[in-house]
Amino acid sequence: MARKRKGNLINGWVILDKPYSLGSTPSVGRIRRLFSAQKAGHAGTLDPLATGVLPIALGEATKTVSFLMDAKKTYEFTLTFGENTDTLDKEGKVTAVSEVRPTKEAVKAQLKNFIGIINQVPPRYSAIKINGKRSYELARSGDSVEIKSRQISVENFKLIGHDENSATFMVICGKGTYIRSLARDLALGLNTCGHVTMLRRTSVGPFNLNHSFSLDELENLCHRGEVLRALRPVETALDDIPVLAITELEATELKHGRAIVNKLTGNAKYPDRILAMLNNNAVAICSTTEGYHKPKRVFNLD
Repeated sequence: MARKRKGNLINGWVILDKPYSLGSTPSVGRIRRLFSAQKAGHAGTLDPLATGVLPIALGEATKTVSFLMDAKKTYEFTLTFGENTDTLDKEGKVTAVSEVRPTKEAVKAQLKNFIGIINQVPPRYSAIKINGKRSYELARSGDSVEIKSRQISVENFKLIGHDENSATFMVICGKGTYIRSLARDLALGLNTCGHVTMLRRTSVGPFNLNHSFSLDELENLCHRGEVLRALRPVETALDDIPVLAITELEATELKHGRAIVNKLTGNAKYPDRILAMLNNNAVAICSTTEGYHKPKRVFNLD
């Protein structure tokens, strides 16, 4: 007999405005305890030195994390010129220096080289696995770390502030983009050195700072017995998946892992997947073929 999980059956998303110096995993632990939830996870790691939007899934929402991981993300960051560090942020050891301070015009002109599909080498101090070990573990132990370049997508890269020693940017990018590496490569393109001194994530998929709560705000809601006010429905992470209204009989079939007849047959452009809903409750994410809707993720929200 399986051991019963501790905690309550809490299902939904909490959008945390992650504070500086707190890691993503400890953040999840704090939220899980505040909600007394049985299960929790996050959609997209934020470095401890970064702040901003950290979507945390509770209960059945954890089944939608993979969809949010693939979503676009928006960041604001400051690149301070003059020094490279081994971690590519202000916590690392200085590895190179430069007297070059690029002008606002030079920075603007360089940005076009970093928009679109580009190649990027992730930082040595990152969570990427190399032969079963995290890259940052190898770097800290002094081992040689060779990380392969990979393709990333940058949709928008805009200068939003500039002074003699630094520049601040807004970036909209796809999965797997490392802002610290983007800053490193931009500085190199400007024939200087630089590292990230401020990093804030302002959106992940459908979630932005307007949906977020600080830890203090969540703790205050918890003390007042109102913490569930911060909970967003499971399906809010799936806003780009077409919704299909189904009957109770069809919901029962999907919950038992059985396919239902494709209601969209005859529509030449029916989607590859749909979100089946009954009375505004998510039932399942289904793959769609010409004949059937087959359940891939089934939600237990009764």
